[in-house]
Amino acid sequence: MQVLSVVPEVFPLVKTGGLADVAGALPAALAPHGIAMTTLVPGYPAVMAALPADAEAHDLGMMFGGEARVLAATARGLAVFVLDAPHLFARPGGPYAGPDGADWGDNALRFAALGAAGNAIARGAIPGFAPAVMHAHDWQGGMAIAYLHYGGPPRAASVFTVHNLAFQGQFDAGILPRLGLPAHAFSVDGIEHWGRVGYLKAGLALADRVTTVSPTYAAEIRTPDGGMGLDGLLRARAGVVRGILNGLDTDVWNPATDRHLAATYDATDPRPRAANKAALQARLGLNRDPRAPLFGVVSRLSWQKGLDLLPAALPALLGAGGQLALLGAGDRPIEDAVNAAAAAHPGRIGTSFAMDEGLAHLIQAGCDALLVPSRFEPCGLTQLSALRYGAVPVAARTGGLADTIIDANEAALAMGQGTGIVFSPTNAEMLEAAILRTISLYRQPRIWKRLQRNAMRGDVSWTRPAAAYAALYREIAG
Repeated sequence: MQVLSVVPEVFPLVKTGGLADVAGALPAALAPHGIAMTTLVPGYPAVMAALPADAEAHDLGMMFGGEARVLAATARGLAVFVLDAPHLFARPGGPYAGPDGADWGDNALRFAALGAAGNAIARGAIPGFAPAVMHAHDWQGGMAIAYLHYGGPPRAASVFTVHNLAFQGQFDAGILPRLGLPAHAFSVDGIEHWGRVGYLKAGLALADRVTTVSPTYAAEIRTPDGGMGLDGLLRARAGVVRGILNGLDTDVWNPATDRHLAATYDATDPRPRAANKAALQARLGLNRDPRAPLFGVVSRLSWQKGLDLLPAALPALLGAGGQLALLGAGDRPIEDAVNAAAAAHPGRIGTSFAMDEGLAHLIQAGCDALLVPSRFEPCGLTQLSALRYGAVPVAARTGGLADTIIDANEAALAMGQGTGIVFSPTNAEMLEAAILRTISLYRQPRIWKRLQRNAMRGDVSWTRPAAAYAALYREIAG
């Protein structure tokens, strides 16, 4: 079965977050199920540079003010279609924003073009490629669902996955005439959302099936507290909404073969983690103390991720003898607060406010525990990496965090279970309590080793999620 994936980013070609990791790992995970997935991605400069010289070109004609074509190739192991539209994507900066950090002013057109290209491919624009299913992701892929829906039969079946409901892609209704959709598309049952054009709303309202990236998040977004203005729609479509937990690319994230580590290891013998802890302490200027409980953070620094709560919890962490290794960037007030704490406690807090894939791997392999205090978390991949690498996750009980971590409470410990520390509600007091509980368990080596081994022996791969997606595709394709 052929499946078209429509995404705004895909690892290893271009990445800003976990969506790229998911999009990059899913095709290989689906292959054993007889699913041949090809990924449509915009032709950003980094993507174009990764294409081979012999990529096949297929013209799409004029598209939102310029010529567009699709390049078909295999790039870094991925079967891809690349939307080559220089007037929309050949520019410096990131996929969604310019070098100054401000969103591109024509994002509505850029990702409408991605959707229009997805619809064209789904309807046979590429000879020899006839997908039974089109699978679009997040607001940037929402218009692919709209164009497919309003284009009439025959068409592929459609799946729309929302990775984060907070990012909705809403634009002024004045953009509507340029989108080329019928007038009736701008309705409460279509792409209209509170008088604006909603790209995420389009995907949620019009796809044959809607998935989220964890079962708990699928339930949370159907409530007023978690639905962010779309809970009514999601409740109305509850029969087609389901949560399929994300997996982790266990080839990329494998402590036994990871080239970013000072020492490799696996679940049968995690003792070499000590060498990675020493390397991490050296890398970030922390005191070389093998006995200090070392907490890690690998995250966007934002309110959603709960990292605004961290400065208030640092006195408890440091007072109990802990250290902090932080990698991330985001809200300036959080960065400033952590910087101030690092300056006040040299050798105890180490920070890096830049994208660094290698350091992310080393933190997972070198820290004793990983902090994930998210206020909401659709799935989360960082805690899956932590489990894989034996860094005990300390996480809020929400979304995918609740679905992937077994709290090491008294009952779990009595049965030899538990893979992390889970807390709620998400506030500074409970985060502090969770940190102190973690340090208490860390001071009990027998229990701590059991937690690490439990975590590392769990299955965080794509095996079960890929089987669920394959079954879903076959269900809707008949």
